[in-house]
Amino acid sequence: VQLQASGGGLVQAGGSLRVSCTASGRTFSNYDMGWFRQAPGKEREFVAAIRWSGVITYYADSVKGRFTISRDNAKNTVYLQMNSLKPEDTAVYYCAAKSRAAGYYYMAGYDYWGQGTLVTVSS
Repeated sequence: VQLQASGGGLVQAGGSLRVSCTASGRTFSNYDMGWFRQAPGKEREFVAAIRWSGVITYYADSVKGRFTISRDNAKNTVYLQMNSLKPEDTAVYYCAAKSRAAGYYYMAGYDYWGQGTLVTVSS
């Protein structure tokens, strides 16, 4: 499956932004999806994940209550709505797809990765 992330940009602290990831090549609803991010000089870290049905979601503690992951299987797209953004949310955001349950919080659990989209939060 090919993944294309979009929607990054520059936003002020306290603002909102929604990034999207559109999949092609295989049946999107067969895959659970995740978002990771990588800040300059840091390792890539888990942000959020969503099961294939869209019912079950997972979040990193650092974004819980501020970010919302969702998906539209008819549009082959997963979204990450980011509210109350902080400068420390600045990173390249990557979407990823996985075909197996479990391991949602770890990069190794994902089979396919998209290119990143840069989110910059100014103070």
